[in-house]
Amino acid sequence: MKRITFLILAALLPVKFVTAQPKANHPKTKKRMQTNSNHKLVIYQLLPRLFGNAKTTNKFYGSIEENGVGKFNDITDAGLQEIKKMGFSHVWYTGVIEHATMTDYSAHGIHPDDPDVVKGRAGSPYAVKDYYDVDPDLAVDVKNRMTEYEALIKRSHANGLKVLMDFIPNHVARTYHSDVKPASVHNFGEDDDKSKAFDARNDFYYIPGQPFKVPGGYNPGGNDFHSPLKDGHFDENPAKATGNDAFTASPSIDDWFETVKLNYGVDYANNRTGHFDPIPPVWQKMYDILNFWSNKGIDGFRCDMVEMVPFEFWNWVITKLKAEHPNLIFIGEAYNKTEYSNYIIKGKFDYLYDKIGLYDAIKRLVRNEDHATTWDINAIWNHDSKGIDEHMIRFMENHDEQRIASNDFAGNPWLAVPGMIVTATLNKGPVMIYFGQEVGEPATTAEGFSGADGRSSIFDYWGVPEHQKWLNNGKFDGGQLSDDQKNLRSFYSKLLNTVKANEALTNGKFYELMIANEHNTGFNTRVYMYLRYTDNEKVLVITNFNRNEQHLNVKLPADLLQQLHVSGSVNFTDLLNGSSYNTSDINNGLDITLPASSGVMLKF
Repeated sequence: MKRITFLILAALLPVKFVTAQPKANHPKTKKRMQTNSNHKLVIYQLLPRLFGNAKTTNKFYGSIEENGVGKFNDITDAGLQEIKKMGFSHVWYTGVIEHATMTDYSAHGIHPDDPDVVKGRAGSPYAVKDYYDVDPDLAVDVKNRMTEYEALIKRSHANGLKVLMDFIPNHVARTYHSDVKPASVHNFGEDDDKSKAFDARNDFYYIPGQPFKVPGGYNPGGNDFHSPLKDGHFDENPAKATGNDAFTASPSIDDWFETVKLNYGVDYANNRTGHFDPIPPVWQKMYDILNFWSNKGIDGFRCDMVEMVPFEFWNWVITKLKAEHPNLIFIGEAYNKTEYSNYIIKGKFDYLYDKIGLYDAIKRLVRNEDHATTWDINAIWNHDSKGIDEHMIRFMENHDEQRIASNDFAGNPWLAVPGMIVTATLNKGPVMIYFGQEVGEPATTAEGFSGADGRSSIFDYWGVPEHQKWLNNGKFDGGQLSDDQKNLRSFYSKLLNTVKANEALTNGKFYELMIANEHNTGFNTRVYMYLRYTDNEKVLVITNFNRNEQHLNVKLPADLLQQLHVSGSVNFTDLLNGSSYNTSDINNGLDITLPASSGVMLKF
């Protein structure tokens, strides 16, 4: 999703936010058994544009020549091996598909884009210009850009990593035109009746009789960028509806004005009526695109803003694709909790974002906000995602969210340790890390179109400074990292590898321990504890979100101990650092002291 308009989208979606419940009203459901036997996905998200860029100029609104850009070829065997060693199973290559840009590739036969409808010098990866092509920025040899991407896919597989890529279904760039599509495929809008605001056979929505107007006050590329196309006008008549459901010829600068909404047969002007029989043309075109990439060996798709596309389409296309590519994975970016079940059960998604849920609850705790409470975590798995919790993908950073180390989030990446432990171990669903998170990248500066907002820009050419210290000019050896950064990266590596290797954490049952301990010594609503277990392995997870150390007595209920066949003296070993703990009688619980902002994963 385009970050600058999240508040606008939130206003459009009927989102129900979690609030802390009184303890007395908390459900007493203590355990949940899950049946999905898939191996846990551990995903590393990276933007090739930023990931391999070793240039450190970082000029505000700098050009590709000034600030540099990462390439597919920069993601070498050595880099992929380091990613694999850290515990990852999948790599999500973000921003691969060709999108609108202010960089001129006309010498290579690529029609230049109008900068008045492009965000940032590099352009948004979510304003797709050609679904059948890849971003020329990312190629060493532009004419062989697809070959270089195909080589990266093969290289990733050879290093034991599966490949995810973006699918952006809801909107395209205003300058969309595929130069390399199969001959049988028609470009979007090619067959539209533009005199109609809505027709189920049209690819776009129109505002008949009105030309498109570029938002006032937009200065594409900044003051130093000059182009004959930069004139405050874009020729589009009649205007098309904008990607964030702005059905107007004059979108605001806060809208996704650089994009055009695609028509899946939903008439938004008439009670959102769906016209799905016969199948709308966009459905078939999107199937062809997904099948095109699947045939290149892609293992799965992260699908952008899935709730802006009807779940009937997802059911149709995912079912059809999995009949031909049964191992494909579909991850949906979603924010409306009331619709999660529809997109999992009816839409057939494997996983959905858990942003308006676990991410938000943990962020409040890590930030030490006044009303933050770990009871919110209980509310998430026991209410908001009940029955589908194992289908939720958990994270503490991605390209839309603020960096943990930024002042907008925590300021100190170590404060996220308890949150990251919960994020990685709460359930069987995937855990995702954003490149640079593991070395504490703070994203402190304004890059251009992206302001100083605590995020690494997806719109601008840039080098990511702390990540570059690990990159170390392509050596991928962390040679420029501080000792503190090396220790942080070691924590992430130990956590992720442990999660992958331990069957209790990968595929075990879950037993909530908050209710059983709420009257015990040291208990407060900034600690969280639970058990993950199988017949063979048991891991007690205890986390402390407090900014000071906590002395706790943690008890396992009698019915659980009986079920586990555990009694008497019990020894525990922390899977994160090897520390040992002991209780002479498990019925009396385990006395433990946790440092500030920390956690343990105790195997027994």
